[in-house]
Amino acid sequence: MGGGALRALWDEPRVIAPAGSAWWDRALVAGLVPVTALEAGLREDMVWPLWHAGWALVCVATLLWRPHHPLAMLIVVYAAQTVAGVVPALAGEPNSVPDVTAVVLLVAYSLGRWASGRAVVAGSCYLLVLHLAREPLYDSSGSSMALGAAALMLPVAIGALARFWARSQVRAREEIRARERERLARDLHDTVAHHVSGILMHARAAKVRARTDPGAAAEAIDGVEDAAARTLDDMRAMVALLRQDERAGDDRSPTYGIADIPRLARERGPGPRVVVRTSGDLDRLPAPVGSALFRAAQEAVTNAGRHAQDPSVVSVDLRGNESTVRLRVHDDGRPATLGRGRRASPSYGLVGMRERLSLLGGTVSAGPDREGGWTVEVTVPVAMVDSEAGS
Repeated sequence: MGGGALRALWDEPRVIAPAGSAWWDRALVAGLVPVTALEAGLREDMVWPLWHAGWALVCVATLLWRPHHPLAMLIVVYAAQTVAGVVPALAGEPNSVPDVTAVVLLVAYSLGRWASGRAVVAGSCYLLVLHLAREPLYDSSGSSMALGAAALMLPVAIGALARFWARSQVRAREEIRARERERLARDLHDTVAHHVSGILMHARAAKVRARTDPGAAAEAIDGVEDAAARTLDDMRAMVALLRQDERAGDDRSPTYGIADIPRLARERGPGPRVVVRTSGDLDRLPAPVGSALFRAAQEAVTNAGRHAQDPSVVSVDLRGNESTVRLRVHDDGRPATLGRGRRASPSYGLVGMRERLSLLGGTVSAGPDREGGWTVEVTVPVAMVDSEAGS
C-alpha cells in the first residue's frame, strides 16, 4: 500500500454500518454459542474447559457489536483470546484453547471496513504488538509468527478495500446523478426558452395589433395558446421521463430527435421566418445524436428570434454523409452595433450545446457571419458515435 493510500486511509471517517446487517451477526452468534459449548465439553485434550469456554463466549459475543464499535471489539476479542491461552501456558498447561480464529478474523475485517482511518491504524498496531509479544510463550518459530501477522493483517486490508470499493460505487452513482441533472437542466432550458420566446413574441404582436385590428389580435392570442399548449406537453413529457423506473437505465429515449427538426420551420407568426432543409443519410443516426442536434437547432433558432437585430429569415441546414453530420443555423439580422452586441458572452444555452455535443465528439462554433447575420455550426463525426454506441 503506497504512501498516498495510507494517507487516504488515515483521513477516512468512520463508516456507519447498514441497519439491516445486524441480523447476520445475531444468527452467527446463535450458531457459534452451542458449537463453543460442545467443543469445550467434548474435547478430551482441553484443560480448564470452563475457563476456555467462558473466554470463547466473550469472543463470540463481540460479533454483536463489531460493525458499530470495531476497534473496541477488536481489543476485547484479541485480549480475551490472548488471556485464555497465555494464562494456562504460564501455568505449564498445554495450549488447548477453543478455535475462535474465525471470530478474530471477522472482527479484524470489521476494523478495516467500518472504523475510522486512525482507528484502523491503532487497531492494526495493537494486533501486531500483542501477537508478537504472546507468540514466544507458545514456542512459535519466526516464520510462524510472520505468517500469523500476515494472516491478521489480511482481513484488515480486505475490509479497507471493501470500504474503498463501496465508496467508489457511491461516488460513481453521484457522478451519474450529477450528469443526469446537467442533461435535464440543458433540456429544460432548451425546451422552456424556445417555447417561452414564442409565447413572448405572440403576446407582443397581440398587444400591438389590439390597438388597430382586434381580429388580428385574437389570431395572435391563438398563437399564444398554441405555444403554451406545446410547452405544457413538453414539460409533461419531461416529467414522465423523470418518473420512469430507474430499472429502465439507459433505455430511456430522448424526447426529440432528427425527425422533429422540420417542426422548427415557421412560415407565419411573429418573429423571423424559419426555413429547414435536410439532406443526406440521417435515418441511421443514434438517438442521442439526433436529440443533441435537435436541441442545438432549437437553441440557435430561439436565440435568433430573441437576440438578432431585425432578422427576416432563419435558415436551418442539416446535412449528413457516411462520416459526418453538419448542422448550420444562420439568421440574416443586421450586424450588431457597438453597445448592442447580443452575444458579447456565451449564453447558458450555447454552453450547454457545446457540452452536449462534446460528449459525442462533436464541435460547435458560433459567431457573426462575413455576409451578415449570425451563424451557428455544429459538426458531429458519425463514425465515432457509431463505434461508441456499439461498444
